[in-house]
Amino acid sequence: MSGSSDILLWTSQDPRESQLFNAYGVTYRFHTDIAASGLNVTTLWRTIRPGREDRVAKLEWAPNGGLGRVIIGKTTFPMADLVRPDPQVQGARVFNGPDGLQYRWRPNRSSRDIILQDPNGITIALFRPVTPQRYQLGDVYTELHFLRTAGAGTVTHPPFMDYVTVTATLYRFVMAFGL
Repeated sequence: MSGSSDILLWTSQDPRESQLFNAYGVTYRFHTDIAASGLNVTTLWRTIRPGREDRVAKLEWAPNGGLGRVIIGKTTFPMADLVRPDPQVQGARVFNGPDGLQYRWRPNRSSRDIILQDPNGITIALFRPVTPQRYQLGDVYTELHFLRTAGAGTVTHPPFMDYVTVTATLYRFVMAFGL
């Protein structure tokens, strides 16, 4: 990895109400509200400069608290499309990235890490459960690592970085609740 800016510390065991930050501050923030329809809606915000955020995605949860639909940019689709079970690898989930190619979150065979592989099987990101540690912004339970130069080298560029963050959230959610 090329530096600490490639590692985001992830607060909260529930990714729907959490922040991802590094030494430079908050990079992503998840905030969940109850919409007028009564459904829980999680909005993902990305910090673009101090005091300024852009909405990256809206996750509209199903009435039973399960997977609903997601809006990333101007595209709307079922959340389940971003965490499709992979019949080839136990515990793995696949999704099509913004480039139309298939990517896979899967448990690492030799550690507790969950790795993100590109279509060629190259690890381009990972998240790692850590012993909870208290920071000023909250208790950290997970680290999200972006391998800046791996694969095509686009993992840290929007919109791909946003997809990685959304799919990591959904992966954590489906694994936590056995969906």
